[in-house]
Amino acid sequence: MPAVMPRDVLVLPRIPRPDRATTRFRAVEGVIDAPTTIEGEGFQVRRPFPNRDFRGADPFLLLDHWGAVEYAPGEARGAPWHPHRGFETVTYVMDGALRHRDSLGGGGVISDGSTQWMTAGAGILHDELPTEEIVMKGGTFHAVQLWVNLPRKLKWTPPRYQDVSPGKLELLASHDGGAWLRLIAGDLGGFKGPGVTWTPIAYAHATLTPGARLELGWRQDFSALAYVLSGRGTAGESDRPIREGQLAVFGSGDALSVAASAQQDIKTPNLEVLLLGGLPIGEPTVFYGPFVMNTHDEIVQAIADYRAGKMGVIPATTIGN
Repeated sequence: MPAVMPRDVLVLPRIPRPDRATTRFRAVEGVIDAPTTIEGEGFQVRRPFPNRDFRGADPFLLLDHWGAVEYAPGEARGAPWHPHRGFETVTYVMDGALRHRDSLGGGGVISDGSTQWMTAGAGILHDELPTEEIVMKGGTFHAVQLWVNLPRKLKWTPPRYQDVSPGKLELLASHDGGAWLRLIAGDLGGFKGPGVTWTPIAYAHATLTPGARLELGWRQDFSALAYVLSGRGTAGESDRPIREGQLAVFGSGDALSVAASAQQDIKTPNLEVLLLGGLPIGEPTVFYGPFVMNTHDEIVQAIADYRAGKMGVIPATTIGN
């Protein structure tokens, strides 16, 4: 899992360890197994939310974990042109490459630690497809896509696109250097990630070496989740076991704790975990495929607007490519 690896952890800025005398660590309220589902042209993802066991991820709507998978030549699949309205999609590629295009001309190749942040807002069309090289030659692919909700007052904000290259990420280390983080968006320990968000969130990818424990302060008014990309470990002060494909849901408090098991598999030498949370929006949500609005009537309008071409048109130069 290349993502972004620091050359020397010892020189990274350190996230201060919370003061245990004054800090209330969040307890783990539950651990969710991510069921698998089929998306796009037929690729498999693990989806910890939404699912029948857990829907309380506000302000997040969906998290898809794609891979890690080793494609043979001709096997790679993607998601051809489709619309979105009412939220933001955040695609983070840790291994391999994905090509993004949208109806406003935004896009590019997302690879090895890059993040594509697309605000659908009032409406946009886009596609996400494997690059020609991975289709022809095959290769490893590993990515996640997060959907971040927008509050009612921002559902109609103009679409925008952000390319968060690996070099823009804020690289940080835990207080003892046993773990390092790639801060994609939000504030952690006094440091700020490069992603510009409408909805206040924190989003980071942490790597914990065997036996390491990561403790960090967390905004009290934010939700708090930890999703395991690979490896195994524990979450919370009670050391609740977690492993690949599981989501730990934290309760209230002002700090998080996760730890890596001392023994890891050869193929997954570290615990790799996504840490995410945000300010709950607390509004009614109507979820219909690629549209997320507040009322059924707004969904009907979104479908009509899409059919009428009001969310943009597929650029002629990309048709058939």
